[in-house]
Amino acid sequence: MIPSIFDRQLYLARQQKASGANAALVVHIAEDLADRLSVINHQFEKVLLIAQNGEAYATVLKGSGKCVEIEIRQPVVGEDLELQLQHFDAVFSLMDMHCVNDVPGTLAQCSRALKPNGLFMMAGFAGETLSELRQAWLSGESEISGGASLRIAPMIGTREMGGLLQRAGLALPVSDVDHATLRYADPLAMMREIKTFGFSNPLLERRKSFTSQRMLAAALDYYQNHFADADGRVRATLDVLWAMAWKPHDSQPKPLKPGSAKARLADVLRKLDD
Repeated sequence: MIPSIFDRQLYLARQQKASGANAALVVHIAEDLADRLSVINHQFEKVLLIAQNGEAYATVLKGSGKCVEIEIRQPVVGEDLELQLQHFDAVFSLMDMHCVNDVPGTLAQCSRALKPNGLFMMAGFAGETLSELRQAWLSGESEISGGASLRIAPMIGTREMGGLLQRAGLALPVSDVDHATLRYADPLAMMREIKTFGFSNPLLERRKSFTSQRMLAAALDYYQNHFADADGRVRATLDVLWAMAWKPHDSQPKPLKPGSAKARLADVLRKLDD
């Protein structure tokens, strides 16, 4: 049985409520999606798009001229995506994978839903996202209560995602991180924006009781002292992981078999030294 880390029902309810408030983030992701599609020389007849704010991303897919028929689905609470086998030429999962309990299972379902030579592409928070806030809460809770609770969700790394894509039966995986440093007037302004965007703590094991004023003050003080610039404004890291891979097909390039190289590394290095 897959352990549940996230409260999916709570997270998706918050996302639906926040729809529109996070317009700037949606525009940023949509622009990045357009850039990435522009270098893919391929036509996709049947496309599945899994995302909140799906219409904004669908507009980009249609505008690329590479996606013909687009089916938009909202992210679901459960783990079963109910996808038909080998039904789609491309599957896009945008800004949801960071809050999925069974990432390997979800990727496997997307892989099975793709036709041979079909494209899978995803975007989601990852890496060092909100690492400053994680450290501030850890320090604040340790100081006041002598312990620490889960407040910031665990994040997937680029190498981990590459391995997960291959495990799901996809080929030629590529992943990279879009790194941004945001700045706010103070830590409290940053926390308020996180709540407005619907990204407050979605962990099942989160602390359910109200945070005391002393603990909040300790966390805010740590944040201000460790992550403020000379002008007093504080920094917040935002990493968006982009990953793509293809359903295997005979037309795709394949790695050479071991022992098939026509030159030895030692010979090549010797020529470079000459």
